[in-house]
Amino acid sequence: MFADLEYPNADEALLKARLARAISAAIRERPITQAEAGAILGLDQPKVSALMRGRLSGFSAERLLRCLTALERDVTITVGPKKHERGQVELVLTP
Repeated sequence: MFADLEYPNADEALLKARLARAISAAIRERPITQAEAGAILGLDQPKVSALMRGRLSGFSAERLLRCLTALERDVTITVGPKKHERGQVELVLTP
């Protein structure tokens, strides 16, 4: 999607969006308030709100990964040979 729109750093933008979606799902599953989530993640409530709304400027992929582990989610990164003309970032979310 981001690549189709010629978005700069499309792979990173897509990765961050999918990580944010996983974080939002983990917060909703608990269920906890945004303030409680912020205490777990080391963020203030407005930053949790921004994250859950997909406003990800200021969030690196690494920071989002740390949020997932703080929410007791396992994160696995796999590196393998490219499947496409050029290397690609892929994120698989499991329930």
